[in-house]
Amino acid sequence: MSFPKNFLWGGATAANQCEGAWKTGGKGESCADHMTAGCRQSPRRITRTIEAGVNYPSHEAINFYHHYEEDIALFAEMGFKVYRMSINWTRIYPQGDESTPNPEGLEFYRRVFEECHKHGIEPLVTLSHYEMPFALAERYGGWTNRQCIDFFLNYCRTVFTEYRDLVRYWLTFNEINILANSFGGYMGGGILPEADSLMFGALEESQAVRSARFQALHHQFVASAKAVILAHEINPDNQVGCMIAGSACYPLTCRPEDLLAAQKRMQMGNYFCGDVQVRGEYPHFARRFFQENGIEIHQEKEDATLLKQGHVDFYSFSYYMSSCASSDPEHAQSAGNMMSGVRNPYLQTSDWGWQIDPEGLRWYLNEIYGRYHIPLMVVENGLGAVDKISEDGKIHDPYRIAYLREHIQQMQQALEDGVDLIGYTPWGCIDLVSASTGEMEKRYGFIYVDKNNEGQGTLKRIKKDSFDWYKKVIATQGEDLD
Repeated sequence: MSFPKNFLWGGATAANQCEGAWKTGGKGESCADHMTAGCRQSPRRITRTIEAGVNYPSHEAINFYHHYEEDIALFAEMGFKVYRMSINWTRIYPQGDESTPNPEGLEFYRRVFEECHKHGIEPLVTLSHYEMPFALAERYGGWTNRQCIDFFLNYCRTVFTEYRDLVRYWLTFNEINILANSFGGYMGGGILPEADSLMFGALEESQAVRSARFQALHHQFVASAKAVILAHEINPDNQVGCMIAGSACYPLTCRPEDLLAAQKRMQMGNYFCGDVQVRGEYPHFARRFFQENGIEIHQEKEDATLLKQGHVDFYSFSYYMSSCASSDPEHAQSAGNMMSGVRNPYLQTSDWGWQIDPEGLRWYLNEIYGRYHIPLMVVENGLGAVDKISEDGKIHDPYRIAYLREHIQQMQQALEDGVDLIGYTPWGCIDLVSASTGEMEKRYGFIYVDKNNEGQGTLKRIKKDSFDWYKKVIATQGEDLD
């Protein structure tokens, strides 16, 4: 089966992982700029001050800031219909709370969007992709402070107006549901730890800290709803989506306790945020969850109405893997996209321990569409792997082609099932910095970038075998996957 003619084929990146130029053009410091490099054996660190001689990958990344014309031309050569990217909030408002935007930042993104349109590519723009101004984290406590709603809306109003004729697809918060997890406070909410710490530090937290995290998440829900309303007011053609870190979960066994454990993971991993952003209200299970975890959040009188009015137009999500849930605490955990679960004995894993489950994508698409009945978009999916330049000067990545082929085949099956799937943007369409580990060697792209984990390299772009394969997939609307 071929995909619909208007299907949005493309790829995805994030500013803090590819843009670089962290002190260029009036840009301020973001939370991502305070995260050091790491690897599988050594976790990333969060530092309040920038330490001399330490590698902070976002500072240069792959320097998309100075290579965007070359990179977008390569995306166009593959046939992209859409390019998912993010605006770095601190390029527009360096401290986050200014009243006047930075003209150099506005001009940079105008050039990027115009370059996309020159090649017939539609920008899909994430407003907040782990790029909160560090000043808002330091001065205001990040999203725990309700004032951040106004700062965010000021930023949204600026970019919605400035790019009214250039962007019509928007996402509010990237993987908003990571704030429902204890490790998501800093990346997702700009909540600074008490002292410099590991990015994935101690997962135990006090009741007060847990309540603050869910208060921050509530503020993001309200900010997202207000952004949706504002986007529609400024341009009725705007389409605004949520973005969820998709966490497909199965019971490890047919024990009823495992079934309930998997249901709870699906509820808190997907439906908690999805229900608020799509249905405009907290789900039924939130009340018990809050009670059992000692969580108290404050809501203003108008919040319930805002959440109803500001529901999203489409549901987008990342999908890399699935996991299992068990009521037995002895079972091994598996690695994952900042989420973990019990290892599935029927699945293979990537070099980083992520379980490969193409059929899980079909299951997830059916599960989400059956719940919400709005258009869906897969805006992150891919295989992080160690790619090597061969003796012929090329990068042969049949493992990536196999991974993507199998997932695209399952998307075809979901379309046959009746799912309204409108787009697919594989993650890291060009090699970039890994968000979880800060590595360059965990590569996802169709395009190789010459840079190593220590930040050394020429930044030369080289097409991988998967480049030509994906070009053919797009040209044939998914009919030729060989």
